[in-house]
Formats: sequence, structure tokens, C-alpha cells
Amino acid sequence: MTVALSNTPVLETERLVLRAPQAGDWPAWRAMMQTDRSEFIRSPGGFQEDQAWRGFGHMIGHWVLRGWGQFVFTRKGDTTALGATGPWYPAGWAERELGWSVWSEAAEGQGYAFEAARAARDYAIHTLGWNTAVSYINPANARSIALAERLGAVLDPAAALPDLPDWDGTLVFRHPQEEHSA
Repeated sequence: MTVALSNTPVLETERLVLRAPQAGDWPAWRAMMQTDRSEFIRSPGGFQEDQAWRGFGHMIGHWVLRGWGQFVFTRKGDTTALGATGPWYPAGWAERELGWSVWSEAAEGQGYAFEAARAARDYAIHTLGWNTAVSYINPANARSIALAERLGAVLDPAAALPDLPDWDGTLVFRHPQEEHSA
């Protein structure tokens, strides 16, 4: 038996499909979380498999508890998970976030993260009714900073951070309140 989240939206862009996470995405998530590709979204020292499992469950559970969450993005016509992006607001977060991660090295530099994040942000604004969102970014994560800026987000030094260990110095980028539909 395959269990999947039901009644979750599917977004499409010119090249991508954005959908809720599925059990079949676990191997791609696990592989990424056990490499340096995840250095900006994991605890210092890396994730062991059990920690990666809990992180993946957190992503799925967010959909169950909030009714929305990060979308896994794939190329149209291919079910291989390339990464995740979308609205994120776990307990303890200071504000609602637009987050992203690229899981596949082959997906880097293709513009997929931008395309997917823009569609997910439009969903948060136009469907969920968000009037603002932030992205929490490690200051050493140049690629994420560049993506936030490409999305039109600006540094907001007055924004609050989640009360978590090792988050001092995290940058907060605020996304524009009005955005054209993707």
C-alpha cells in the first residue's frame, strides 16, 4: 500500500511540477541530507539517517498540521525530486517563511529553484493570503542569498529570528508584498 497526502495542490510552471512530498522522495532527501549539499539546512556536524528521517517527516507533517507546506519540485514528465520550496511555518518560527533547497546537484544552475520558488510564493500570496514572508538564510550561503535577491527580497535587519541555537547572525530577507503571478 502506498500512502500519500490527499487533496494537496499541484502547481505547474513552464518546466516544473510542484507537489506535496511523497514517500518516494525519501531517498533523494536522505542522500542530500547526508552530504555537504545540506550544510545550510541541517545542524552542525551533519544529519545521521535517523535525523534525516525526522526532518523528512517534519516536511510531510507540516502539510498535515497546517494544510500547506513545502512543495517538492520535479521536471515535467519526470517524477525525480529535484528539491523543495514553499511556505513554511513550524512551531517556534518568528514569521512565515518561504524556504527552498535543491536536492540534486544536476539541478543546480538551471533556474529551477527560482522558477519553483516564484510559483510557491505566488501560491502563498494569492491562495493562502499571505501579505509578507521572509527567508532565513545563513550568511555563508551565497547561492540562497542570490536567489532571494533575484526573487526581489531585501535584507530586513529588524526582523525577528526563530529562537533556535546557532541562529545568531542568520540573515532575514523580506519578500515583496505584491507579486505578479507566475
